[in-house]
Amino acid sequence: MQETTSLSLDPFFNLSMDLLCIAGYDGYFKKVNPALVKLLGYSEEELFSRPIREFIYVEDRDLTARYRENLKNNVPLVNYENRYVCKSGEIIWLHWTSIPLEDEELVYAIAKNITHKKKLEKERIDYLISLVDKNQELKQLNYTTSHDLRAPVNNLLSIFEVLDFSKIDDNEILETLNYMKKATEGLNKSLNTYVDLLSKKEGSDLELEEVDFEWVLNHVKSSIGSLLINANVTFKVDFSTLKGVRHNVNYMESIFLNLITNSIKYGMPNTPPVIFITSRILKGRKQLIYTDNGLGFDMEKVGDKIFGLNKKFHNNGDSKGVGLYLVYNHITSLGGKISVDSEVDKGTTFTISFA
Repeated sequence: MQETTSLSLDPFFNLSMDLLCIAGYDGYFKKVNPALVKLLGYSEEELFSRPIREFIYVEDRDLTARYRENLKNNVPLVNYENRYVCKSGEIIWLHWTSIPLEDEELVYAIAKNITHKKKLEKERIDYLISLVDKNQELKQLNYTTSHDLRAPVNNLLSIFEVLDFSKIDDNEILETLNYMKKATEGLNKSLNTYVDLLSKKEGSDLELEEVDFEWVLNHVKSSIGSLLINANVTFKVDFSTLKGVRHNVNYMESIFLNLITNSIKYGMPNTPPVIFITSRILKGRKQLIYTDNGLGFDMEKVGDKIFGLNKKFHNNGDSKGVGLYLVYNHITSLGGKISVDSEVDKGTTFTISFA
């Protein structure tokens, strides 16, 4: 009966366009389908003779090994992504679903090639970073140009102040000088107004309102419901002391979204994420405290870089170094502050103080 079942599954196994394999608890492939062989470019003999770890991209090996330990504990691995190195040297992204059979000490896995999707994501992030950089450059150019132009304009005004118009007998020259003086005064007024507008623009073009923490959190949780379920996330929330603050609702949603997805992305492999969110008023300052039980940071090494653009601190291929940068800017652009307390493998606490 077992042989008949095996034979009946062979066409499915051999003809599937998805990548199928059976691996042993010893870390070696036991069976691979033609689609996987073709994609990786190794022969079956090469795939069977070397540990699976050797085919995984070096930066992903340790994290993959930690997740594989869960399989040995009879815990399925769902929606896991890592990189493999083809025989040609090409690096590809694979999206895995793996089911362990404890009695047989085997893992049955199916994967999809998501390299193209990852490239598109990287292009999108690179484009976003480029836009942010260009926007900062343009803003700085506006500030610098507007500020620096005022110096020569003020010099012209000072020249008009010292000129003795009573000593000039030519009416045409006097009329021309008066026009020049009025034009310079008008230019100076315009520059002062423009610099003032630039200084106020950071906050004044944002719609501020009383933002309810619980409403925003529920809205964000609803938008990533499947991700929270797959990661088995637990929330422990208490907004009884402070139900909300005056802020921009879109910024607040982005803050919650980036912090929560980071907690999932950098969670401990053997532990479901637990997220604590509380609010308080400390010495008259309204604060939001966000804590998780994830991988944490070595603050001595990364403390001064943690909110930098394109900064990465874990060997997670999905990390783009944008999330915490956005969180920082959403808070500080409206006069708030954010601090971090963290230890490796002991989680992270973010304390947000609002203006």
